[in-house]
Amino acid sequence: MNVSASGYYDWLGRPESPRAQRNEELTKMIREIRAESRGSYGSPRVHAELTLGLGERVNRKRVERLMRRAGLQGVYRRRGRPSLAGAATEEDLVQRRFDVAGPDRLWLTDITEHPTAEGKLYCAAVMDAFSRRIIGWSIDVRQDTDLVVNALAMAITRRSPAPHSTILHSDHGTQYTSWAFGKRLRDAGLLGSMGTVGDCYDNSMMESFWGTMQLELLDTRTWRTRKELASAIFEWLECWYNPYRRHSSIGMYSPITFEGLNLPSDSRE
Repeated sequence: MNVSASGYYDWLGRPESPRAQRNEELTKMIREIRAESRGSYGSPRVHAELTLGLGERVNRKRVERLMRRAGLQGVYRRRGRPSLAGAATEEDLVQRRFDVAGPDRLWLTDITEHPTAEGKLYCAAVMDAFSRRIIGWSIDVRQDTDLVVNALAMAITRRSPAPHSTILHSDHGTQYTSWAFGKRLRDAGLLGSMGTVGDCYDNSMMESFWGTMQLELLDTRTWRTRKELASAIFEWLECWYNPYRRHSSIGMYSPITFEGLNLPSDSRE
């Protein structure tokens, strides 16, 4: 190759350029961030964690390039077919307007299910639309009224909403149209709201949350027992999603952090 021995050894012992060293440092941090996110973060949230969380000065394109070079990517959801809308109801107080100016003005609730080797496990959750925080949840082997009442009871206990100031939006499932659930709403002074029958877009924020949990937790492995899955859901909700998982719709903050930024200083936890 017409290279002298001295020239070769000079090149071999030459330190890497500052940019190459910086790339190695960033790649190491990116790997650590992805590991902490359970392998779920793509470049937007990795970039947010680097800049907002760690205070690093790096642009998003560089993060994307380093992730491609390292063969790293976030989990992503395949596009599905849209469902057909049903007839409208007079009880929809939301009308697909999920943007609210403060906490405890609009709560959303729904149920999901997932199989285990022992059978299905059901989870009901209540979300505050302002911060995307899950403020109440319940897990059971039966999809009955107790499942949704218990999730609502947790939300009420945690938040203590002022009477007639909070809308609770749900679908028309029999659990939500039951007498027991309606009484719990009235006793707490919550304003009940229901979307169109058979239209997932009328509760799209909750559907999006379930899609995230499906992608980042439920579909990542085969679950042997209901207890194993229930423990994993609890850990994902309370130890990852609420305190740490970054959301693009709330400025790449986690739900708990976002609420802390928007509360008066004397009421922050």
